[in-house]
Amino acid sequence: MTASPPSIENIHEARESLKTRIIRTPIVSLSHDRFAGLLDGTQSTSIKLELFQHAGSFKARGNLLGIDQLAADRRAAGVIAASGGNHALAVSWAAHSQHVPATIIMPKSTDPVRIDGCKTLGARVILVDDIAGAFDEMHRLAAENGSIIMHPFEGSHMTLGGATCGAEIIEDLPDLDVMIVAVGGGGLIGGIASAIRQIRPQCAVIGVEPFGADSLSQSFQQGKPVRIDRVDTIADSLGSPTALPYSYAIAREFVSQIVRITDAQMIEAMGLMRDTLKIMAEPACGAALAAAIGPLRETIADKKVCILACGSNIGMERYRQLLV
Repeated sequence: MTASPPSIENIHEARESLKTRIIRTPIVSLSHDRFAGLLDGTQSTSIKLELFQHAGSFKARGNLLGIDQLAADRRAAGVIAASGGNHALAVSWAAHSQHVPATIIMPKSTDPVRIDGCKTLGARVILVDDIAGAFDEMHRLAAENGSIIMHPFEGSHMTLGGATCGAEIIEDLPDLDVMIVAVGGGGLIGGIASAIRQIRPQCAVIGVEPFGADSLSQSFQQGKPVRIDRVDTIADSLGSPTALPYSYAIAREFVSQIVRITDAQMIEAMGLMRDTLKIMAEPACGAALAAAIGPLRETIADKKVCILACGSNIGMERYRQLLV
């Protein structure tokens, strides 16, 4: 498949469009002394705090761009999404900000904080047994009432949203050597990588997936988008069972490599972020740090590194269950 990545001009236009509507999230240095030798091998390590974005994650960017593209009659029909994660909140927020009706289909097991957050933003929330059922109901309702489906990662607007984040990173860190990004479906990392590597081709962009949700890793190995048999990870925000053509093609063109981590490594990183940065991170938010202090430790030695804290929508009960 031939896929057109967002151009520098596209990214600039998107950034201008979003400038007054999103947060220019900060990048801060991870001083080596605070991490007790875990990052001593790097020249420098920084973290992009995208968890401070509207709706608590990077997904606010792409969803706002997606709704911007809708004609008036399509807006009136409303948008619909299936998600138990950050995407649900981001669609709800973006729709609310643009006065567009939103319906969110969520598994009954979804963290109550996320369910309540969507309702507070005015979305109609429908609970079903599991995520597969959520997607089935989403497609049924969209066909029935004409609602516009907002996919969590597959689409040029989602990749472009990620690219605006990547452009901010390389603007703030112009001599960056390595960027580390957690991978759910591939839209975020494809966007970030397309921006960074068009501006600074020598910067490696490395993806991080849980072993139990490694659809993009397996797709890279097989040379095509694949579906995995089963998702098994605590990181529900990274739990896509499949890679899809557009986001896969962009990631394949610009992403340098993908590494995998365990749930235990994510929990360790969550604890480090709590103890050193005073951040209550969800598992996905800790994935990039987990890779930096784990499987990528030798790869990033003597490099200028940035990691992405991609989002953090987690309730206290769930957080305590993980960090006992």
